[in-house]
Amino acid sequence: MPSLGLTGLATMGANLARNVARNGFEIVVHNRTAEKTERFLERFGDEGPIEGASSLEELVSKLERPRAVMIMVKAGEGTDAVIEQLIPLLEEGDTVLDGGNAHYRDTERRAEALAGHGIRFLGVGVSGGEEGALNGPSIMPGGDEAAYRDVEDILTTIAAQVDGEPCCAYVGPGGAGHYVKMVHNGIEYADMQLIAETYDLLRHGAGMEVAEIAEAFRHFNEGPLESFLIEIAARVLAQPDDRGDGPLIDAILDEAEQKGTGRWTAQDALEMGLPLTGITEAVFARSLSALRAEREQAAGRLAGPVPDGDAGGLVDDVAGALYAGKIVAYAQGFGQIAAASEQHGWDVDLGAMARIWRGGCIIRARFLDRIREAYDASERSPNLLLADPFAGEIAEAQDAWRRVVQTAVEIGIPVPALSSSLAYYDGYRRERGPANLIQGLRDLFGAHTYKRVDGGDESFHTEWGG
Repeated sequence: MPSLGLTGLATMGANLARNVARNGFEIVVHNRTAEKTERFLERFGDEGPIEGASSLEELVSKLERPRAVMIMVKAGEGTDAVIEQLIPLLEEGDTVLDGGNAHYRDTERRAEALAGHGIRFLGVGVSGGEEGALNGPSIMPGGDEAAYRDVEDILTTIAAQVDGEPCCAYVGPGGAGHYVKMVHNGIEYADMQLIAETYDLLRHGAGMEVAEIAEAFRHFNEGPLESFLIEIAARVLAQPDDRGDGPLIDAILDEAEQKGTGRWTAQDALEMGLPLTGITEAVFARSLSALRAEREQAAGRLAGPVPDGDAGGLVDDVAGALYAGKIVAYAQGFGQIAAASEQHGWDVDLGAMARIWRGGCIIRARFLDRIREAYDASERSPNLLLADPFAGEIAEAQDAWRRVVQTAVEIGIPVPALSSSLAYYDGYRRERGPANLIQGLRDLFGAHTYKRVDGGDESFHTEWGG
C-alpha cells in the first residue's frame, strides 16, 4: 500500500508529490477540487507510483498504517480546516505533516490538539520554490521525533543532496521546524534587500547600465558571494522586456510584496529582545515600497541630493559591502535560532541547519559550509562575527563597507540593510556604548534604577534634584 498521502495540489504540493513518486515512493494525492486531481494524474500520473483520491476519506483508506498525510494548502484557516476533517479519519499513531509556511505557534497549537486524539504532528519547513519542490528542496521537519523517523527515508530522499548528504534533518520538537523555516525566510528578506540596494547603488550612484550590472553580479557569483540569489539576480537583470524595449527590470513595478514570514521573524526577535537589524530593515523597506502613491508625491516635494551617476568608487567597493552585510544577516538569523532554541528547549543543531541550507533552499550559498564548520567547532563562538574566518573577512571588508554607506548617504540613495548592518557591527564591537545615558534618563524620569560598573548586581537610584 502507499507510503504517503498528500492533499493540496497547487504548485508546491504538486511538485512535491511528483518528487516523491519520481523517487519510487508510493503516494496518494488529493485536492479539494476533484478536477485538479484528475488533471494532475493525466499530466503526471506516469512519473511514478501515484494514485488519486476524490476525497480525504478515500485518501486515508488507501494508506498503510501508521498513515502519514501531508497537508500542502495555504497556511492559516485552510490548514486548520483540513486537520479538522482528518481527525475523525485517522487513528492513534498516524501522522499529519504540515508543509506550509505556518507560524510556529500555530504548529504547536495544532500538535497539542492532535495529540489529544493520539495523532502525531510534524511542522515541516520546505524551501526552494517550485523548482526545489520538484528536484530537491531543503526540508526542516520539527515535532514528534518518532513520527519523523517513520517518514525520514522519504524526506531525506526527496531533499536536495550536497556532497552525498541530504538537505534535511530533524530540527527539534514542537514548532522548531517551522521556526527555523521562518528565520530562513527572514534571512532571505535581508539577503534580497542587500542585493537590491547594491543594484540601486550601481544603477543610480555609479551610473551603470542594467546589462553591466548583470555582468557584475555574474562576476560576484564566481567568488565569496556565490549563492543562488546572486545567480538569479544576474538572470533577472539580463532579461529583456518582451513587451517593449530595454530590460524587463525597468518595466517591473517597484512595490515588493510579502507573505508574512519576514515580519514574523522581526516580531519574534523584538519579543525576545534581539537586535535583528538587517532583517527588520528589510521588512520595513518592503513596507515603504508599498507606499508608491505617497512616494510619487514626495519625489516632487522633498529635497535631497541628486545622484550624478559619477560615484565610480562604488563599483570596486560594493562587493565587499554586500558580503559584509550578508555575514551580519546570517549571524543575526542564526543567533535568533539559538536564542529561541534555548528558550523553548528545542536543542537545535545550528551546524546541521547550515548543512541543510547548502542546497535546495533560496538562501543556499557557498559560505554555508564555513558557517557549519564554525558551529561544529569544539569551542563555538557566541556570534558568527567572532568566528573564524568571518571575523577576519568582515574586518577586511569594513573599509569598503563604510565607503559605500558614506557615499550612499551623500548622494541620497537609501541603504537601510547595509547601513543598519554596519551600525550593528559597530555597536557589537564596542566594549562600552552610550546606554549608560539611557539608564540615567530612565532613572531620573521613572526611578527605574541603574547598575554601576563597580557595583556588581546591585541596583542604584539617584535623587537627581531639580
